[in-house]
Amino acid sequence: MEDISVNTKVLRVDPQNIDMNAIREAARVIREGGIVAFPTETVYGLGANTYNPEAARKVFIAKRRPIDNPLIVHIADLGQLHEVARDVPREAEELARRFWPGPLTLLLRKDGRVPPEVTANRDTVAVRMPAHPVALELIRESGVPIAAPSANLAGRPSPTTAEHVIRDLYGRVDVIIDSGETLYGVESTIVDLTRDPPVLLRPGAMPYEEVEKALGKRVEVPPFARGLGQADVALAPGMKYRHYAPSKPLTVVEGDYSDLEAYARRAASLVLEAARRGSRPVVLCSAETEHVYRSLGLRTIVLGPRSNVFVVARNLFRSLRLIDDMPDVDEGFAEGFEERGLGLAVMNRLRKASGFNVVRA
Repeated sequence: MEDISVNTKVLRVDPQNIDMNAIREAARVIREGGIVAFPTETVYGLGANTYNPEAARKVFIAKRRPIDNPLIVHIADLGQLHEVARDVPREAEELARRFWPGPLTLLLRKDGRVPPEVTANRDTVAVRMPAHPVALELIRESGVPIAAPSANLAGRPSPTTAEHVIRDLYGRVDVIIDSGETLYGVESTIVDLTRDPPVLLRPGAMPYEEVEKALGKRVEVPPFARGLGQADVALAPGMKYRHYAPSKPLTVVEGDYSDLEAYARRAASLVLEAARRGSRPVVLCSAETEHVYRSLGLRTIVLGPRSNVFVVARNLFRSLRLIDDMPDVDEGFAEGFEERGLGLAVMNRLRKASGFNVVRA
């Protein structure tokens, strides 16, 4: 794939006091076929005019993203939903009314106006309405839905701050809007509504159990949604390729979490074994177990308390990037988490970030 080099402008926009001049400047770039990194409530996205195939191509080039990995179309109102999707089912309307704006993406039948570059030549389109004031104003001012994946180099941990975007994409995108840290820190949940029962394609910031409650029916959870291997075909982002990965090796240590002290000691023995081989490891752990590793002289990065997995999810990508930023660390070990609610999204990201390098303790 060809490469790209552009002059990047960083615009700082306070989400509590939005500078509409900056928004209009970024929106003009979108309308003219450029690409803009912008904040959402989940992670930062890299956006282009949904209806401009050449602009969509720039997104793939800037990210070095495989062309068979589709983008998510971001909208600002329900009218735009019917512009980009056809035969929208009643279930989609119900979920949109209940959860949008919010971190839920729906896979629907594509309208012909959406070019194949956005959907990776598939007849489906992934759509969501972000719950971030800057993102919504950018879409409104652009006058078009914005197609966007996460604003990072392909395979890297998703960006939760503009600094992450700058490190990955400065000189590769036209504009970066800096609005501080994102709220959730993990991407949206993606549910396929073209099938019955609906299928979870990617767990994310909204627990899929909430979708089940809203629809009054089961949502199928295939193994790849748990991070247990890859899908053969990428119907939506996050399904097929290795994602979220630090450049240094990562091992996920799963086990029985009912006795955290015992679990952490078993996990620590694996980390100590790596240290004895000459490696310099760091442990991504919970607040409840940090003392176990510290007592054994091991370095730690605390993800957050198991009692509040929202915090764990929010800190996850920042912590994965931190592994690479530590010059005296050779590899990472990450504790596993129970796969309930946001815990499923955390485990999906950890397993993929490790390249499915998972052991049990």
